[in-house]
Amino acid sequence: MGVVIPLEEGKNKQASVKPLVDLTKADMERVNQLILSKAGSDVAMIPEVANHLISSGGKRLRPMLTLASAAMFGYDGDQHIKLATSVEFMHTATLLHDDVVDESDMRRGKSTARMIWGNQASVLVGDFLLGQAFKMMVEVGSLEALDVLSTAATVIAEGEVLQLSVAKNMETTEDDYLQVIRAKTAALFAAAAEVGPIIANTSRAERNALKSYGMNLGLAFQLVDDALDYGGKAADLGKNTGDDFREGKITLPVILAWRRGTAEDRAFWREAIEGGKSDEANLERAFGLITRYGGLTDTIARAQHYGMIARDALAPLPASPWKNALLEVIDFSIARVS
Repeated sequence: MGVVIPLEEGKNKQASVKPLVDLTKADMERVNQLILSKAGSDVAMIPEVANHLISSGGKRLRPMLTLASAAMFGYDGDQHIKLATSVEFMHTATLLHDDVVDESDMRRGKSTARMIWGNQASVLVGDFLLGQAFKMMVEVGSLEALDVLSTAATVIAEGEVLQLSVAKNMETTEDDYLQVIRAKTAALFAAAAEVGPIIANTSRAERNALKSYGMNLGLAFQLVDDALDYGGKAADLGKNTGDDFREGKITLPVILAWRRGTAEDRAFWREAIEGGKSDEANLERAFGLITRYGGLTDTIARAQHYGMIARDALAPLPASPWKNALLEVIDFSIARVS
């Protein structure tokens, strides 16, 4: 189900996170050890729920951004390990909370924690992980890093509430949608990339460059995710294709198809999204309308636009393997639809 979108031939097709993975391998082993340590608790259910998601095979791109953005400026301490772990715990907590809000039954190819332990356990373990994240931030002792990550946590929560307020509302604009994904997804990417140069004591310009890189990478990443929901495969998504449609989420492919469609098309969207008639027949029709009106190809074009902004943000920085790896992450994030 869905239409897989081919990208142009070129470097995007070969893009990989492997250079970043290789460069951060030693530090990520330390992060993974700290993750397991800090997810532990005398309350048995906490590590059970936390490790269910932590061990489910995510790429851990966000903590790798923190490690890379510190190392590229010559940082040689060990506080980036705690910050990277904090970033991953914030992300994991968000996923646990998201799955409850969205009533999701699948995450990264496995049953969600809420399907196994229930909604209450998922929310409370997410809260535990956030608490552990903030404890580690305090231990690092950088008020600036604490400010950046705590602000991101607030923005992410605002994004969650905003998404809830626009769900199943076909009057949602593209600007509304961008505000949601900027808060829900891009804010943590930006914070993860910014705290590295902060603890490396770099200039404000270098710190801003990494923040801009992370923000625009996050926007591109989420745009591609939202296109994949209508044009990808469950194995790539880690969830069922069409879940956004079933949950009544207003994403850019839907916004574009709604805006460009006929009165009859818009009546269908109102019935399907606002009326909750998201059966398989309507999902097939939604795929067809999104494809007909260029909803997928133009969503990818938007992602490529933000990817170029992320690339330009790093342009003034000196060449290095770290910079090259971060640039390739942009191409990889977009090439997931190829």
